[in-house]
Amino acid sequence: MTPAPRVLVGMEVHLQLATATKCFSPSPYHFGADPNTLIDPVVLGLPGALPVLNREAVRLAIRTGLALGAEIAHITKWDRKNYFYPDLPKGYQISQFDQPLCEGGAVEIDGDDGQPKVIRIRRAHLEEDTGKSTHDEGGAKSRVDLNRAGAPLLEIVSEPDITSASEAERYLDALREIVAYVGTSDGNMQEGNLRCEPNVNLVFPNGDRTAIVEVKNINSVRNVGRAIEFEIVRQAREYAEEGRTAENTPRSTRGWDDDAGATVHQRWKESADDYRYFPEPDLPPLAIERAFVERERAELPELPRARRARYRDVLGLSAYDAEVLTGDPHLSAWFERALGGQRDAKTVANWVQGELMRYLNEHKLQLADVALTPEGLGELVDLQSDGTLNARTAKELFREVVASGASVAALVAERGLAQVSDRGAVEAAVRAAMERQAQAVEDFRAGNPKARGRIFGEAMKQLRGQGDPRQVDEVLNTLLG
Repeated sequence: MTPAPRVLVGMEVHLQLATATKCFSPSPYHFGADPNTLIDPVVLGLPGALPVLNREAVRLAIRTGLALGAEIAHITKWDRKNYFYPDLPKGYQISQFDQPLCEGGAVEIDGDDGQPKVIRIRRAHLEEDTGKSTHDEGGAKSRVDLNRAGAPLLEIVSEPDITSASEAERYLDALREIVAYVGTSDGNMQEGNLRCEPNVNLVFPNGDRTAIVEVKNINSVRNVGRAIEFEIVRQAREYAEEGRTAENTPRSTRGWDDDAGATVHQRWKESADDYRYFPEPDLPPLAIERAFVERERAELPELPRARRARYRDVLGLSAYDAEVLTGDPHLSAWFERALGGQRDAKTVANWVQGELMRYLNEHKLQLADVALTPEGLGELVDLQSDGTLNARTAKELFREVVASGASVAALVAERGLAQVSDRGAVEAAVRAAMERQAQAVEDFRAGNPKARGRIFGEAMKQLRGQGDPRQVDEVLNTLLG
């Protein structure tokens, strides 16, 4: 049996940065606007219109680079990347060629063997986006929307360290988590805020390699995996049947056909010479102040992978709990505030993952829509932990305060909801329950253990649901003998 080839995948990720305006012009950009309403003379490349660099785009690009562990350039410059396409009205794109803003860095993922694996970053450079072309079925009509043209993109290029479709998916998930935590982009692929182009080729045991294929137009993490899996099979077949290698086949660009579940040939790959790069004449080189970089470095939050490890190793949470609580930076921040630094992490995690998430799902709400504050949940946890509230009353109060935001302690005092834990009061309630459920007492003593539940329920009813269940259970055991 012929040994399987080694798979090499490098990722080019185009990350749209969360700025209010475009990279080199004052036009706003947001998803969903009417076509061709967010444009200006700079975007259209009209005579006399000059670009002005967006400082916030540079800041967010540097912040992302630091989160990836990249080196930030002391001096960077801008270049014109020349090519013709209908959604590029200027006929060129302002990008960075030989002096990128960020170099190096890495993203750590779990490899296919379950062990940590480092995916190295080659470079990340800032550039402007193009517009968007849409085509009717059959190609009879094409439409161009230039709203996106000029939006700031950070292109993050990895080394070919990814060796499977599943590793590629985990890499993208990890990258999306990182940029969400540092606040530079939401990484929403459906809105085009993160677009991925895997570069795939195979290396055979005899040293032969297939030509690198870049796959474009992929709109989800899962489809990235599907495209890579398809390319692995296609390239291996063409090598076996036609002897296609990197020596006799040029690099190519292919598109992803979601309906067919296949890649389709688009064109042979251009080289850097084809783009005729030259320094952008309307923008001077940019010197990056070290103090500016260090301020951004100091403000970086704890990143998701490190936070997951802390939740497991320091807080004692399970791997599953840590994964859920760190999957969304807003949920993780909410949990941290509810934890307050001293509460039992598992108890708070159970409330957040149980009652809170259930409420959000039932009412189709986002975390920001909830009136209850994290500190309010912490107050509820404290009142249950110190015995003031039993579990049933705590859950009933939660369902009220999650929508109103009212103070739990104030409601407990106002309504007299504190748990009854006085031994005499509990014993009186149990005796009353045994009198009211005399038949159940007889049944229990005759050997029917299920009858005990009726007596317990009656005792809690006597205590208006505010009895300490453990104490009620203990007294009931004593009196039933």
